[in-house]
Amino acid sequence: MITVTPRAAARAVKLAENKGVPKVMRVGVKGGGCSGFSYYLEFDDVPRDGDQSLEVDGLKVVVDPKSLLYLDGTEVDFVPSLLKGGFTFNNPKAKHSCSCGESFSA
Repeated sequence: MITVTPRAAARAVKLAENKGVPKVMRVGVKGGGCSGFSYYLEFDDVPRDGDQSLEVDGLKVVVDPKSLLYLDGTEVDFVPSLLKGGFTFNNPKAKHSCSCGESFSA
């Protein structure tokens, strides 16, 4: 499974509250980006069949089975910075990542 730091969970909860959406964050992988795969985060209404889930500080995190193949062991964090701030992915399965940190190859 993945892990989500308390700092990332707190930021996601705050974003969900500001948008008025459920505190369910989907973490996934899709094809594309400069390295082959791109990470994505989005708010979702409810988990889907087959999703793996965890709860961190009031945030439910869900990952679909296909994405979990590439994300297992990944840590999602939030870095508060003016220049390169935002959600980050520390993925041990990534063989190569682009300089922006939003895509990778496995």
